[in-house]
Amino acid sequence: MRILVSENIGDFDLKAALEEISEQRREQALKFRYEQGQRLCVLAYLLLKQALREVYGITDNPLFEYNEHGKPSIVGHPNIFFNLSHCKEAVICAVSDQPVGVDVEGIREYKESLVDYTMNDEEIAQIHSAEDPAAAFIRLWTMKEATMKLIGTGICNDMKTVIDTTRYKYTTVDRQRYIYTICENL
Repeated sequence: MRILVSENIGDFDLKAALEEISEQRREQALKFRYEQGQRLCVLAYLLLKQALREVYGITDNPLFEYNEHGKPSIVGHPNIFFNLSHCKEAVICAVSDQPVGVDVEGIREYKESLVDYTMNDEEIAQIHSAEDPAAAFIRLWTMKEATMKLIGTGICNDMKTVIDTTRYKYTTVDRQRYIYTICENL
């Protein structure tokens, strides 16, 4: 598996990068109203291109097809799995020969109603007893979202039971301003 993370969201020529990517991704990026969203979308794709080049020697711009829940796959490469995520602090890309899910989130305050809706009793206790409850919430949230992205369902109704350490391997990395999780099958 190859993981690429970038915090350099403002450090590339957006106009030039838009010319280097597929028309499909360019159209997707330009749907974002603000430049920040465009940059995040383009940078995620650039990281994917880099990982595909480094791991598989693929130099063409990948084209995506999507399952019924919106999970993308690369046209013509059914045995290459990838996942992308971004927040205002960072962009992450994972490429693997097995299904993979990733999520990155900035550390921020949370609403207790969101905790009650998405976390089970054990997770709620973990958040409330943590030295940094906001980071504990984001850590669990990224685990849940990475799991749902791995299985390709998107955000489902029962987020309280989605973390399953008997079926999935979680790698969570805490940075100063954000946290990301990679989820793989065991």
